[in-house]
Amino acid sequence: MDPRLARRCAESTDPADAGLDEATEGAFRDDLERIRFSPYFSRLAAVTQVISQGAAGQVVHNRLTHTIKVTSVARAIAVGLRAGPFAGLADELGGCDEVVVQAAASAHDLGHPPFGHLGERILDRIARSRFGLADGFEGNAQTFRILTELDVHGESGEGLNLTAAVRAAVLKYPWARQRYPDPHPSELGRPPRGGGPGEEGGGSAKYSAYVLDVGEMREVLAAYPKIGPLRQTVECSVMDIADDIAYSLHDLDDFHRAGVLQHASVAAEFRSWLRRRATLTDRHLSAQDRRAGIALERLRRRLRDRDEWIFDDEAFAVAVGRVATDLLDGLLAVPFDSSIAAERAIGTFTRSWIAHLQASVEMSADPPIRSGHVSLGRQAWHEVAVLKFVHQQFVLDRPDLALYQRGQAQSLTSLVADLESWLTDPIDSGRAPRRLVDLVELATAGYRRVAREEPELLIGPTGESLTGREDIVRIGRGRGIIDYVASLTDDRAGAAARTLSGLTGQLFEAGSGL
Repeated sequence: MDPRLARRCAESTDPADAGLDEATEGAFRDDLERIRFSPYFSRLAAVTQVISQGAAGQVVHNRLTHTIKVTSVARAIAVGLRAGPFAGLADELGGCDEVVVQAAASAHDLGHPPFGHLGERILDRIARSRFGLADGFEGNAQTFRILTELDVHGESGEGLNLTAAVRAAVLKYPWARQRYPDPHPSELGRPPRGGGPGEEGGGSAKYSAYVLDVGEMREVLAAYPKIGPLRQTVECSVMDIADDIAYSLHDLDDFHRAGVLQHASVAAEFRSWLRRRATLTDRHLSAQDRRAGIALERLRRRLRDRDEWIFDDEAFAVAVGRVATDLLDGLLAVPFDSSIAAERAIGTFTRSWIAHLQASVEMSADPPIRSGHVSLGRQAWHEVAVLKFVHQQFVLDRPDLALYQRGQAQSLTSLVADLESWLTDPIDSGRAPRRLVDLVELATAGYRRVAREEPELLIGPTGESLTGREDIVRIGRGRGIIDYVASLTDDRAGAAARTLSGLTGQLFEAGSGL
């Protein structure tokens, strides 16, 4: 049997009963439907992309609408690769099935916790400092855990029992935070993208499996012998690029509608850099210097120093010029007023950029370490970097957004503390939410298995062994609480935090959130 079709648990339908193409298509289609029918998938409609709809006061992208658009872009890229000159190389490396790509794109954000990337940072900090979990929390690792352990399909086993192809296609960062594989990417002089040290804690900044799930990651990657260490599969690379494309464009859509992206401030930054770029020196780049053009120059130097394998000064300047033209003379030239003309302008901007970026996709048998087998062309790579800069500089770095997010961070922190207090209460722990108890038991059993089979992986944040009975109970409880909180929607996380703080007056409505 094709190793890409392998599932962890045998199922009644035998691929040998059908022709190979029919069996492959059917298996991958089953996986796609299992993901789309999952409650974790439905939950994405109520999880923040950047800011919640309630805060924005209008319709903005959430994780589900983002996921749907990533899936559309990913499918188009996969179809293009299959029909073009790279089809043979894709087959040689293990395949580029458009249904696998759609399944991976549909699943790629399942692990995002409440409140977007802010929630991810807060849960990571809590997992490490409060519970001693050296691998903390990471949205990509949580996605893999949901697909392989936390979600359910059928009567036996854990997880959705997906094919190896789909499980491998969500491994954007195919390593653990620490210790696996050896040598670990965080220890390399030139680590892969995301593999370098993070801002907090040891190990890699990004990773796709917790210690609990390393064995399964190792198993699914074995189905792709032509894919080298620390590399994404072809299908994963396609999903990753589609995510980059959608992320770089659709948030601009949201914040133009909300009136956050102001023509004057964006124009000042871009035009100042284009006018002054030849004269900007190190003395201009003080972190306190907020003059227009300085932030773009910092971006240019950061890309130059980090990504010399693809960075080109002229390509960067062209990217700045093109984004400036399309934003300043196009999308932002007229404030959004909900008119048909304004909607048409947004649609034209987004469609033209997606078509342009999709057409730039390339493929390589032996890419640089910071790239994947499938990548954007040099010019498009610079353009996506500049589009992301607009989002970061003029949206994410705003003090009013930071103020709002700090309140959300406090909600998550208090919720985790209150749930731990409940579980360790000798009198009242028996009334804790049933799903919370299930997740703690599942995580604890997993850590016991790792302690037996790979004890060298169970190491705390300061290098201490965590194979003792009390250690396993503690980290199992911690991981279970983190799994539980990460599975809540934004509203449910806030409601649960208020309820456990005694700030609700609606008894049974509050309880349903747990």
